[in-house]
This record gives sequence, structure tokens and C-alpha cells, in this order.
Amino acid sequence: MRYLALLSTILLLISCDSDPTVDIAPGPDRIVRLSDSEIKGLDPQKISDLSSLRVAADQFEGLTRLGSDGEAEPGLAQDWQISPDGLTWTFPLRQNLQFSDGIGFDASLFPVLFRRLQASETTAPAKALFGNILAVEAFNEHSVAVTLSSPDPSLPALLAHPAMAALPLHRISEAADKWTSERPMVTSGPYRLTEWKLNDHARLERNPKWHDKKAPTATIIWRPMDDSLSAMRLFLSGGADIAADYPASRHQWLKENHPNAAHSVPYLGSYYFAFNTRTPPFDDRRVRIALSMAVEREWITDKVIAIGNIPAWGLLPPGLAGSTPTKPIWADWPREKRLQAARALLDAAGFNRQKPLKFEIRFNSSAEHRRVAVAMAAMWKPLGVQASLFNSEAALHFAALRRHEFALSRSGWIADLPTPENFLLVHQQANGAGNYSGYDNPDYDQILARAIAEPNPATRQTLMRQAETLLVADMPVLPLYFYVTRSLVTNRIAGWEDNISNVHPSRTLRIRH
Repeated sequence: MRYLALLSTILLLISCDSDPTVDIAPGPDRIVRLSDSEIKGLDPQKISDLSSLRVAADQFEGLTRLGSDGEAEPGLAQDWQISPDGLTWTFPLRQNLQFSDGIGFDASLFPVLFRRLQASETTAPAKALFGNILAVEAFNEHSVAVTLSSPDPSLPALLAHPAMAALPLHRISEAADKWTSERPMVTSGPYRLTEWKLNDHARLERNPKWHDKKAPTATIIWRPMDDSLSAMRLFLSGGADIAADYPASRHQWLKENHPNAAHSVPYLGSYYFAFNTRTPPFDDRRVRIALSMAVEREWITDKVIAIGNIPAWGLLPPGLAGSTPTKPIWADWPREKRLQAARALLDAAGFNRQKPLKFEIRFNSSAEHRRVAVAMAAMWKPLGVQASLFNSEAALHFAALRRHEFALSRSGWIADLPTPENFLLVHQQANGAGNYSGYDNPDYDQILARAIAEPNPATRQTLMRQAETLLVADMPVLPLYFYVTRSLVTNRIAGWEDNISNVHPSRTLRIRH
């Protein structure tokens, strides 16, 4: 009997050791995070997808970093000082900085990193983000200076991007691109990669040489799950602590059955349709305003989308637009009053029951985009408007927008940084093909140029609001709502803070015991 009991114990241990999911499941000192796609690369200067950037941010730190609230804070630098004209920023470094392999570095590293980022052979996707930086210099071994071509209060947030994090150039020069294959990978942040199994998981362990106190959790497991329904099921079964997304169709069920786990939070993104203002009928501002007046944004967000999106009349999401969002004066009118005003505008523009306004709504293939387009077409019927639908896959859709081959088209913007200009610069005439609507207003361009050149943050914000107000008055795009992010977070995780940037560094998370 004792022999059989011993044999059973041995078999059980063998079974546990051979189970490939045992060491990638949540544990007492292990957090499992589900991303919505596989990592595309490990070199922070050569990646652009969100999943890769999140893993990079866990491993590499720059002069600044993003906190649990999504705001920039000192990283490898102790703090920063700004010159009165806003063009020179100085970053004194912390003492005795080291990479995870014990090799020290100082301020001289950062000018070389910037040159590598700018080099054509690096082919850095984020290169354009840093276009306002004229120079990165080392004053001495303890201080880095960054010189700008125009003031930019968001520079700390920009420098937190992994593309300007401290990279182990001593390993890169010795091993070229092979340095990312080393295990553990040499890093400068709170974690280092010890294992990566393609399409399965990436394992991060604490970096013993990180300058800060050790990360609260010893191991972070990142698992790719491109099917959000499968991710939700794995999370609910206890197989993960955090899921980066869940199906929109399950939002209400989750809020009712798992209210503490489901997080739906405003994001740095605006959803809108672009008018082609270059040709009739949408070269006429009155037509654009009339159609915007007739759209029931609250109905679209509450009934058509139904995942907590916030209705939008302007472009700047909550948190960037000041205390109150930009709205046209008619936004709060009763529907019948808006429809009456819209009919008058269309009539003045030459459209009526005898000569109805006809055009095509173009959108890229998506059930959500189709539902929104159908809803808007129905809302315009009381005006006698005849709107047909046309959908195509995303590549063809956006190619048509760049060629200006549309009348009204689904568009939108997800910002790279939490700044007003990241949304507003898109609609400058100088933006060329990227300015889908073809909006061309010298007053708008001038106000925006003044805002960009303004070093005083309060004055800068006022000018940004003026530019947005003018854009809303001209209505080259039809704003509908602001994006939200959807996440699932188990109750055993502490340190998660909902924020507009959807930033949740692993070093800020801990396990409740």
C-alpha cells in the first residue's frame, strides 16, 4: 500500500512538472497579463505596436517614465528644469546607474541613443514623434540637456516613450541585433526578459540592478490573446490577472455580473466622420452643420455602441479639453428645434424635398462602423437626406481617404501623447493627405501655430481651445464620441489606476496578500 501511495505521489509530481501551464498561471508572486496581440519585436527603437511597447516599458526606462496615473514622472533623471523660453530642458541623472548586467552608464549615453533613433538604418517607427527635438547633449556625465525647436510642455511624456529609453549600447555594438536574443536580456528598467515562447508567453523577472526599490512582484507573464472572448473566458476561469480587452457585446453582462473586474475608461481617441470639404456638397459649411445638428450622439453611444463611450461635439477628449468640453451652441437644443434649424440651412444651401441631398457614407468593414452609419442615415431621413452606404476593408478605405475619393467617410484619431496638439495638428492644411477632410482655414492654422510657440502652459491651453472652437464651428469633421478602453482586472491586484492614457506599468502593480 505504501508503495502504491508513493507511486501516486511521484506520478502527481511528474504530471505537475510536465504541465506547461503551471508556471504561467497566476501565483503568489506572479502576475499574468493578457495582451491583445503577440510581441512584434524587442528593440524599443524598432517597434510601434502597443503590445510590444507595453513589454518594452516594463524593461527599459528613460529620463522619465509614466506612473500608474498615466502622468510623466522622473525616471533615470531625478527631476527636470525648463528655461524661460521653454526650449531647453535639463535632466540631472540619478547616481550610479547600471544596466541589468552591472555595466554602468551616464549622461553620454543619451546623445548616442538619439542619434541611433534618427539614423535611417534604424528605421524607427517613432522617429517622427521626436521631430521637435533639435539636440540631445550631455552637459557632463551627470546631466542631459534637450533642446527643442518650439516649446512643448508634454516633453516629459514624450521622453517616457521606450524609443528614448536607456538601451545597452555596449551589447548592441558587440552583438548587433543579436542582443535581443540574449537571456536574460540586458535592460535598464524594473524587469528583464528571461524567456519568450512565440505565440505563447513572455516571462519577465526582476532586474537586480534597477536604480529604484525592487519591483513589488517578482515575475510578470505576458500572454498574447488576439481573441478577446477567449481572453475573457481565461480571465474568468482564474487563468489570468489582467486582460487588455473584452468583447463589446459582453460589456453589460460583465458590469452586471463582475462589476469590480470590468473597467471601461475614456481614452485618448476621438471617433468621427470626415466631410470632403474640397467638392460639393460638403464644401458648403451650412450643409455640414445641418447634418451634424440632426445626429443624436447620446443615442449612438447609449444604444448603438453601449460600452460607456462619451458623446462628442469636439475633438479633445475629457482631460485634454479643460473643465468643460467644447460644444456648439445648438448642442443642447431639443431635437425638433435642431431639425428645424437644419432644414433652414439645407434649404439655404439649395437642398429640399424636390432637390434632396444625396451622398454616400463610406466606412471600413466593421459591425460597429456599419451600425453607426445606418443610424446616422436614419437620423437624416426627416431632413429628406438620402444617404447610401459603402464599405471596404481598412487598407482600401484609408487609401481612398488619402486620395480624397469620398463624400463622407469614417475616420478618427488615437493620440500618441496626451496633448491637444496631437489631435488638432491633423486638421492643418499643411498636413497634406493626412488632413482627410481638406480643411483649409488660415485663422485655424495661425491660432494653432501661436499655441505651439507659446511657452506658458495656461496661455497655450487657451489657444488650443480657441483652435478647437473654430474647428467645431466650421465642422470639417463630424465628431460622434470619444473612445474607451476595456480591461479586466482581478480583485487580487492592487495598484491599478484607470487613466486616459491606458498606461498600467507592471512595476506599479502588486498582489494583495
